[in-house]
Amino acid sequence: MNYRETENWILNKLPFYQTQGFKAYKPGLDNIKSFVKKSNINHQRLKFIHVGGTNGKGSTCLYLSSILQEAGYRVGTFTSPHYFDYRERIKINNALIEKKFIQSFVNDNKALIEEIGLSFFEVSFAIALSYFELEEVDYAIIEVGLGGRLDATNLILPEISVITNISYDHMHILGDTLEKIAFEKAGIIKEKVKVVIGERSLDTEKIFIKTALEKSTNIIFASDFPQKILYSEIDYQNKNINTVINVLRELETAKINSNNIRKGVKNVYNNTGFFGRWTLIEKNPKIIFDSAHNESGFENISRELKKEKYNNLIVLISLVTGKNIKKLIRHLPNNSKIFFTKLDMDRAMNYSELKKNNIENLNYDENPKRLFSKLKKQLTKNDLLIVTGSNFLAKEIFV
Repeated sequence: MNYRETENWILNKLPFYQTQGFKAYKPGLDNIKSFVKKSNINHQRLKFIHVGGTNGKGSTCLYLSSILQEAGYRVGTFTSPHYFDYRERIKINNALIEKKFIQSFVNDNKALIEEIGLSFFEVSFAIALSYFELEEVDYAIIEVGLGGRLDATNLILPEISVITNISYDHMHILGDTLEKIAFEKAGIIKEKVKVVIGERSLDTEKIFIKTALEKSTNIIFASDFPQKILYSEIDYQNKNINTVINVLRELETAKINSNNIRKGVKNVYNNTGFFGRWTLIEKNPKIIFDSAHNESGFENISRELKKEKYNNLIVLISLVTGKNIKKLIRHLPNNSKIFFTKLDMDRAMNYSELKKNNIENLNYDENPKRLFSKLKKQLTKNDLLIVTGSNFLAKEIFV
């Protein structure tokens, strides 16, 4: 297979949670352990940083990468999902994984992948491990896919573990209480490996403390050590940056100074291709993309909107099926003009489901690009358009 055929096989032939949902979810480590052993991936020599949590995982990974780069380290990142190109998931510094590597990896291992029955995520993670091993990165930052305890990435033994925060998401898989969700996330805490928790919560901190005690390891709550400097204009990113700084303070194998931190935050876009978190798409009129997809994410949007000045606020939303829409949009200002559209995937929330949610004054167009173009033409220079609800909307609208 050439590269295009290889990418198509990965994206469309393998079980893919983001598009297919629960039927593509393969919890547990047996498959990935078997594949890594049979394909001779020697990942043990790599220095890993393992990042879990509900929101902010991707941002935390990229800020970590950027600061480490400013300190002179060569950093691999495995993150998900991607916005425009599958190769965004696997990078070294800001360079996408080489097409020829993906092509040769899949061609060499296709039979084994099919024999074991790996999912899309498991294959992507295996490719990342093999690539980072070959390229001998100084650090490999690995973002948990879903949960933690049963996630394929829990194969690794990291230098340090990170859990950003806990809120409600994927409850049909992780549990319907914050305690149950925290238990799954705490599964990445390893024996005698330090763990940094981004935020304290009365509902969840006891879970993390108990797990850390059982694993004979030190636990640090980053929110106990806030920064005197606000590095970002975006409030929720300051929480992520504070978590990152506390992680780097505890990472004994890396030498980081305050200048590395300052430059790493400032240069995060150039160093990592950072995208999707309160990203300014156009200035006049102002268009912002934010891949918020749960209630905590919409709360963050609400806080940022309070700092914005505009005449009219237009919000374009697309969601996957099963989301409680009213819980999300209640965080938007009362005068918001909300429009819904449909993603091009099996899991997309359609018009019928929107109607069942009893949305008042439902504005809907199933074609994202057509709706975006229509709304954009109606904007005046002092209006604000927010595009949100799913990362997949970016490619359908902005390409």
